[in-house]
Formats: sequence, C-alpha cells, structure tokens
Amino acid sequence: MTALKQLLGPMRLPFLVLPPVCVLLGVSTAVWGGARINLLHLILVLVGAFTAHISVNVLNEYFDFKSGLDLRTRRTPFSGGSGTLAANPEAAPSALITGVTTLALTGLIGLYFVFVRGAALLPLGLLGLVVIVLYTPWITRSPLLCLIAPGLGFGTLMVMGTDFALSGSYSWASFFASLVPFFLVNNLLLLNQLPDVEADQSIGRRHLPILAGRRTASLVYGLFLLATYLSIVVGAILGRLPWTALLGLGSLPLAVPTFLGAYRNAEAIEKLIPFLARNVLIVILTPLLTAIGIFLG
Repeated sequence: MTALKQLLGPMRLPFLVLPPVCVLLGVSTAVWGGARINLLHLILVLVGAFTAHISVNVLNEYFDFKSGLDLRTRRTPFSGGSGTLAANPEAAPSALITGVTTLALTGLIGLYFVFVRGAALLPLGLLGLVVIVLYTPWITRSPLLCLIAPGLGFGTLMVMGTDFALSGSYSWASFFASLVPFFLVNNLLLLNQLPDVEADQSIGRRHLPILAGRRTASLVYGLFLLATYLSIVVGAILGRLPWTALLGLGSLPLAVPTFLGAYRNAEAIEKLIPFLARNVLIVILTPLLTAIGIFLG
C-alpha cells in the first residue's frame, strides 16, 4: 500500500478531473460540427489527455523535489504539490520513470492521430510535449509563458486537439470553446501561486505574483475570468458557437464573489484558501456547462 501511495501521490489524482472535462468540450464542438464519433478514437483521446496531465504533474513533483522547493513550500489543499517525494525521497526515481513513461504514451497516441488524421495535428502535438517537458524547469522562470502555458495545454491544445482527432479538421467552434479552459486553467495556476510566492522566488522562479505582487495578480485573475465569459458570448454572437453555449455563463454567480474574495484576501493566505476551492469549482463547472450547451445546440 505504501508503494502504491508513493506511485500515485505525485500524479495528484484529485486534480485529474480536468482532462475529461476539456476532452468533453472538444467532443461537443466536433459533434456540433457534424463529426461522427469513433469510439476507439474517443478512448485514445481520453487516455492521451490523462497521460499528458499525469506526466506534467509527476515531472513537476520530481523537479520541485530535486530543486528543494518541496521542503520550503507552505502546502495547501490546492497548491504546493502532494509532498509525496519530500516525505519519501526514495520514490523519486520511480516518479521520474512514471513521468517519462506517461509522456511517451502521450506522444505515441499523438503519432497515431497524425497518421490517421494528417500532419496538421503535428504542431499542436509537438507543442504539447514541449510544454510538458519544459514547464517546471524553464517555463516557470518566464512570467508571460508561466501565465499562459497551463491554459495553452488544457485549452488550445487539448480542446482543439480533441476536435481535430475526432473530426479530422480544425474549426472555429473548437477555437472559441478552447478559450474557456485557456483562461480558466491559467487562472487556476495563477491563483494557486499566491501561497507559494516566497518559496518559488527562493529557487529562481519568476511568475506574475512574484513579479507584480499578489494583489496585481488577483486583478489579472479577474480579467481572465471576464475574458472567459466574453469568449463564450463573442463565439455565440459570431455564430461560431450555438446560443445554447451561453449555458456556460451559469457559473458567473460563483465567479464574481470568488474574484472579490481573492482580491480582498490576496495577502492573507489562510483567508484565501476557501476561494482557491471555489476557483477549482469554476474551472470545472464552466467548461462542463459550455459543453452541455453546445451538445444541446
């Protein structure tokens, strides 16, 4: 049981709810565009999404352990990693193997879809692998890239990649739909960085809360929330999404008080934690509602 916990801990299983939601969003745009879904392809897309997320999680845990960050981080239920490797240093080699293996599986699934759907998928796939490998050791040292890389992975790459893998072409519907997790997942990492400012800075990271301060970062969080909902509205107005996609606006009553709470408590980490939890709910609920709306359209 201990060995199993050491294996599963760095995967951060409670957070693996995000890939199926993003895949569902891509499936919804593919279906709305007239694609007939191949069950095998859908399963492979879902497996690839899970292995990609597991890979970036495990490699993040491994590199954070090797850098010493795990020993300096003030861990919360939503930030600071799982703490598995800090408590079990002997598990680090197996974590690295897990990260590399799931990365390889992701790449193999991507190559399969390049073979059956065409080389137009290759740029997205290669960019996704680069983001996974470079996120912790390099991207976290660039404020702009660190701000947009999470959303790029789960939004642009996962949603549009799913649509392409199932339909064989890119679509404006998948682009506008992908903007929902793009802004929200960027926000997820942005808000979760607030408790880690001092620890992250001590090992050379340079993300927005370090560069501009927690309060400014919380304002950017609010702008990204606004951009999320505007993406749905603009997509519907332009006819790139069905009007029923506006169901995604159903999380707005939760988003407004969450932003206000995050802004007011940006410097008070204990008081901020409940808003980190609410933000996770927004990140899951909004693309889920949007996908349901697109299916209804």
